[in-house]
Amino acid sequence: MTRIALFQMNTGIDPVANARDLGEAVRQAAGEGASMLFTPEMSGLLDRNRARGASSIVPENQNPSLAAVREAAAATGIWVSIGSLAVIAEDGRWANRAFVVNGQGEVVARYDKMHMFDVDLATGESWRESNAYKPGDQVVVVEDTPVGRLGLTICYDLRFPALFEALGNRLCDVIAIPAAFTVPTGKAHWHVMQRARAIEASAFVVAAAQVGEHEDGRQTFGHSLVVDPWGDVLLDMGGEHSGIGFAEIDLGRIAEVRTQVPSLANRREIAK
Repeated sequence: MTRIALFQMNTGIDPVANARDLGEAVRQAAGEGASMLFTPEMSGLLDRNRARGASSIVPENQNPSLAAVREAAAATGIWVSIGSLAVIAEDGRWANRAFVVNGQGEVVARYDKMHMFDVDLATGESWRESNAYKPGDQVVVVEDTPVGRLGLTICYDLRFPALFEALGNRLCDVIAIPAAFTVPTGKAHWHVMQRARAIEASAFVVAAAQVGEHEDGRQTFGHSLVVDPWGDVLLDMGGEHSGIGFAEIDLGRIAEVRTQVPSLANRREIAK
């Protein structure tokens, strides 16, 4: 069994405070025996006021949250999957970027969110992620982590089966789906889609989420989840409080499920 931790966050508009919270979470997770910690989308800054938040979005080598996680990981030996941070990318545009940090504090993988959340909700909420962020174009799988082969996605990616088909074809053991889901879409789709993605890929899904009312006025759904390859929910952290949750995952379960339902092996190409 492999013990993992999830940090369900209520990220605010102060990147220094958020970095401190992340460092403390890494140390707590390591102290309670987790081999890897997963954090949500936008762990380092959550601010819908882009003019106000712009001064806090910096290149990754200046990002206080990444620095805090790397320092804490190196001190404790735990791996960390940072759901995402807002950073200035190499071409000067913003990126919604996930990071995997190993137990020596080294960044071993990066993934830029592919699918931009551009929607008008019935509640009157309007979101245009593509106005600020550059979408990624690479499928990223990280080999030899404490949870085996780890596939990276971010939030809205959840709704695009082709990405998860690609991760399934690469035989991921675990897929991270960090999020800052809105409450209406969370109530309607969060649990069913997370379970479906785990079943499709015959893999564990680890979905660390933002929760509650944030400093910028938004509300997020919470319910950080761990789902096993059969679709059973092993951990649901609820929709009320931030904090650290733990789950024990049996990576041997993956082979059992893939034997019982060999959908990855049986898959055929469908002409478009």
